[in-house]
Amino acid sequence: MDRREFGEGCALGGVGALAAALSAAMGGKAWAAEARPRAYGRVLLVDELGDPIKASALQPQLNYLFHYPFEATPAFLLDLGRAALPTALRTRAQQDYQWPGGAGTRRSLVAFSAICAHKLVYPSKELSFIRFRKGEVVNPKTPSKGSDLIHCCADHSQYDPARGAQVLGGPAEQPLCAVLLEHDPKADTLVATGTLGGELFDDFFAKYEFKLSYEVGPKARQAVVGRSTVRELDRYCRNAVRC
Repeated sequence: MDRREFGEGCALGGVGALAAALSAAMGGKAWAAEARPRAYGRVLLVDELGDPIKASALQPQLNYLFHYPFEATPAFLLDLGRAALPTALRTRAQQDYQWPGGAGTRRSLVAFSAICAHKLVYPSKELSFIRFRKGEVVNPKTPSKGSDLIHCCADHSQYDPARGAQVLGGPAEQPLCAVLLEHDPKADTLVATGTLGGELFDDFFAKYEFKLSYEVGPKARQAVVGRSTVRELDRYCRNAVRC
C-alpha cells in the first residue's frame, strides 16, 4: 500500500461524511460512483504572520493564493461573494464526480488548483497567466463566456469557479482540480483537506522539474504539512498578466 492509498483509506470516514452532505445538498441524489476525493494532510490556512485566516476577512472576488497539496503546487482561494452550489462534472478521463459547492456560512468560499488544465500554466513569483477575473474578460479575439471566471491568458481557457471550475471556453479538457475546504464556523478558520477531480500534479512535476528545483528547491514534491500561507496573488506574483 503506497502513501496515497493509505491516506485515502484513513479518510474513508471523512469521504463518507462528504458524500452524505452532498447527497443532502443535491436533494438525495447519490454520490457518483466514479468520484474519488483524495485525502491529503489537513492543512490550516494562515496569513503571512502565521495567524489563521479568518474566512469573513477575505475580500470578495480577490485572488488569493496558497500552496497545496505539495510545496510547489499553487491553489486559488476565492470568496465569490455569492453561494456556489454543488455541480456535476467530468474529468478528461471521462470520470464523473460531484463538486460539493462552496464552503463557509454563505457557501461562497472555493479553492482550486491554479495549474491550468491545458498546458499546465501556473502562477510563479515572477509571472502568472492565470487568475480570477471580475466581470467579463474584454478581449476581441476571445469573447468572454460569462462573468467572474478564472481565465488563462496563455490559450484563453475559461473556468467558472461558481460551478466547480467547469470549462466554459478554450482548449482545456477538464475543470481545474478542486481543493476541498473545511470551515469552522466558531473559529471562522479554513482547513484544506484534500482534492477532487482530475489531478495533473504528476504531469506538472514532469514538465517543470528543472524550473521547480530552482524556484522551490528539493522540497518541491514534499506534501504541505500543518499550515499553508495565503497571500494575495498580486503580492505573491510580480507580473500577473491581464489579457
